[in-house]
Amino acid sequence: MTPSEALPIDEAMPEILRALAAGPRLVLAAPPGAGKTTRVPLALAGLLGAPGVIEGRIILLEPRRVAARMAAERMASSLGERVGQTIGLTTRVDRKVSRGTRIEVITDGLFTRRILADQELTGIGAVVFDEFHERRLNADLGLALALEVQSILREDLRLLIMSATLDTGAVSRAIDAPVIESEGRMYPVETRYLGKSDDRIEDRMPKVIRQALREEPGSVLAFLPGAREINRTAEALTGLGPDILIAPLYGALSPGEQDAAVSPAPPGKRKIVLATDIAESALTIEGVRIVIDSGLSRVAEEDLGGLGSRLTTVRASRASADQRRGRAGRTSPGVCYRLWDEAATRGLMAAPTPEILVTDLSGLALTLAEWGAPDAGALTWMDAPPAGKLKGARAGLIALGALDADGVLTPRGKEMARLPLPPRLAALVASAPGAPEKALAAEIAAMMGERGMGGDSSDLTQRLQRFRTDGSPRARALKQQAKSWGGGETPGGDLAKLLARAWPDQVARRRPGSAGSYLMASGRAAGVQPSDGLAKSDWLVVADLGGAAKEPRILLGLPVTEAEALASQKTITEERAAFDPKTGKFTARRVKALGAIVLSEAPLPKPSAEAAATAMLAAIETDGFAAIGAGDVIEETLSRLRILAEAGLIEAPDISPESLVSGAPVWLKPALKRRGAQLPEDHDVREALVQSLDWPLQEALRNHAPLSLELPSGQSARVDWLDPRAPLVSARAQAFYGLTEHPKIAAGRVPVTVELLSPGMKPAATTQDLARFWGAGYKDMAKDMRGRYPKHDWPDDPANARAHEGRTKKRL
Repeated sequence: MTPSEALPIDEAMPEILRALAAGPRLVLAAPPGAGKTTRVPLALAGLLGAPGVIEGRIILLEPRRVAARMAAERMASSLGERVGQTIGLTTRVDRKVSRGTRIEVITDGLFTRRILADQELTGIGAVVFDEFHERRLNADLGLALALEVQSILREDLRLLIMSATLDTGAVSRAIDAPVIESEGRMYPVETRYLGKSDDRIEDRMPKVIRQALREEPGSVLAFLPGAREINRTAEALTGLGPDILIAPLYGALSPGEQDAAVSPAPPGKRKIVLATDIAESALTIEGVRIVIDSGLSRVAEEDLGGLGSRLTTVRASRASADQRRGRAGRTSPGVCYRLWDEAATRGLMAAPTPEILVTDLSGLALTLAEWGAPDAGALTWMDAPPAGKLKGARAGLIALGALDADGVLTPRGKEMARLPLPPRLAALVASAPGAPEKALAAEIAAMMGERGMGGDSSDLTQRLQRFRTDGSPRARALKQQAKSWGGGETPGGDLAKLLARAWPDQVARRRPGSAGSYLMASGRAAGVQPSDGLAKSDWLVVADLGGAAKEPRILLGLPVTEAEALASQKTITEERAAFDPKTGKFTARRVKALGAIVLSEAPLPKPSAEAAATAMLAAIETDGFAAIGAGDVIEETLSRLRILAEAGLIEAPDISPESLVSGAPVWLKPALKRRGAQLPEDHDVREALVQSLDWPLQEALRNHAPLSLELPSGQSARVDWLDPRAPLVSARAQAFYGLTEHPKIAAGRVPVTVELLSPGMKPAATTQDLARFWGAGYKDMAKDMRGRYPKHDWPDDPANARAHEGRTKKRL
């Protein structure tokens, strides 16, 4: 079928088809409204009247359910069909696919499950990554896995990365793909800056919308950060009159409500669409010529409660602001109102921060373990996952029983991996002891996995009861999904025991003398309002956290008895110690504890070597190596390595103070234990660090970066590696007499900075060329020294004089 309306992407289509016929990968940049989302997959499949270039099904990845559904419906409509025939749709709560499906639209998170279940992607001819500029974690992970499949198993697989705004050069270099850029169709847009305000955005936005309605014709698209602000703004706009339609647009709305938001306003009426950033590029909203941009956006960051990620409000990037502005010029000249000062635009981030750098990586770590690639460096990434965050994610998975100590999936981990849930919720289901408990766990996981389900009570029991009585389409879909996870059984069992068994690290006890402050077994503190019903309980299982990382709030929890809390895990009796860097002293005690929750304790006269070492490592983690007086020796070793690398004797090692701190429990702890309850000497730390390095680095340090030099006087002078002039040797001038060649290290490639001192041990001269200094600068120095130290030896020809320790003439 050939669509009647021409779109800008059509001009680039022949080039796109030729590129994918000739090569396995392509990067396509096209602005919002160019038609790439719906037109390109149809063309690749040969559904636009011209021959296609892809055999097999085409998978189109979308970052959000609403975008996936609307893309599928528009493509199906253009073919005169319903979704589920030629065009299929798969999301977490909806699946409409048939044997005749040629293009399947799927959310990016589910694609990861698809590729893990079938690494060859059997029957798939192409994978299209839409809206890749959003740099969502699932998209980055899916691309990394698809690239490996393509390189090892499926050379015929085609990968197309599409974006509205993207650093195409960076993507092209990362995946070795050509770039095609499509021009959009854009009318002029006037930008009006209204300045910043201290008002809440939901209070200010209605005023600006009313202003825009008075000043300009046409429908309005207002960008707000989230559903809460949208609903409050909608309430404030009631009473505008029958000719004004108010249409919220965000992911949690029903399909009918979303369709109403993107459809054109009826003749003679104007529409106000109140949208999240989903309307930046993924969706086309008809009839809009006025955009009002709050300048705010919700981005994913690591979720304190371990539920994958949480959304936090930040300033939108320049790329997002530009896309929002462009929505006003789709069909006619438009206007964009920006609720900030023009000068502030220059201070915006160029583009959103990739999720992989800031959000929780537990799901990614679980996926990599299932993929058989625990070393993330073996895959191709746009931005590699941060090593520290990935290490922490793996430690969390070990605690949940998903991985063993070697990072290999356990049977529980395998069950967790098959569930489309954050690992902590998956662990709840996988750890359930029986069929009724598994059904109950699945019910809780389905509710908690969808933000807003069950209301906002902090008591899990109340939230679950409300979810069970919720008859909305979204709730019904989630309940049906829970049944599939729970095996169709009737939910049952002890809720408190179930949660405490699954999340023993989040069992919490109220702190003595506090109202609403709790300490969890993991060692993290959290709180609830003293007026909250949860605050009446001495013990809780914490199900979800929010707020600031330093002072998290308990968003969801369950009161438990002390017996239930103690049954969640084995209590331990052990020796614990603390080290005070200010005094250099230890304190020790024997404690009975449930994780970090101390149940009882008694003081000890001094700590064991193990406890003392652990205490010092804890101090190092908090305050660095200076906490145990080893800061200089660490910097000294790093300086020696750096200078050897600059001299070309070694490859510069990837070592930093931060990496040494994180690795100290491995390389430093044995040396600390040998010292017992005493601080280590410099040589203890230095030798432990050197022995932790690769053998060539050890040899280079010992042979070419000495800690001291023998001087002609017979003295051994310490080499200062911390001075900006390093390597530096200081001694009285007389100690260097007789040297005609300047001392060097690093196989003769690096001259030592020689600092000649007066008999009073004050700097008199500095040189990196003694032979030249003896013939020039020495004369001025000696003239001055003879006047100040006449009893000491200041020969006319120091190069041929006898070196000594700086004694007076009489003693010589």
